[in-house]
Amino acid sequence: MLEALSAAGREQSNAAVMYHSALSERVGLGVTEEKTLDLLQRLGPLTAGEIGRHTGLAPATISGLIDRLESKGLVRRARDTKDRRRVIVEIEYARLAGFAELFEPFMAGLARVYDRYTDDELELILDWITRATAVQREATQTLGEA
Repeated sequence: MLEALSAAGREQSNAAVMYHSALSERVGLGVTEEKTLDLLQRLGPLTAGEIGRHTGLAPATISGLIDRLESKGLVRRARDTKDRRRVIVEIEYARLAGFAELFEPFMAGLARVYDRYTDDELELILDWITRATAVQREATQTLGEA
């Protein structure tokens, strides 16, 4: 069973990477850029340090990433109104028009998958995803420190 779970996890991981690679290419972004925009959409404006904590990427990588997104007009750096020394990265939502429609077929497919499970089963799946994500973030951070 553990071998089957490992193989299925690798397949799911590969499918996710390939999906986001195709999506990113379609909208003219790198995968890391696309996923950082997703992070900002879900969590709201973040500092570079907060982006680093959520992604596990090194500070120099985050700085270049924000520069690229800013040069494409997708984010802007803004001073925190409460602490002027702090810089927050915000999405330029007008530039993201049309991105959401690209996700609709995938989201509809996931909804069909979710419909097959009970709430208790979905809770178990959510627990596994949450724990596996934490392990993967830790591994990402370790790789970035090497």
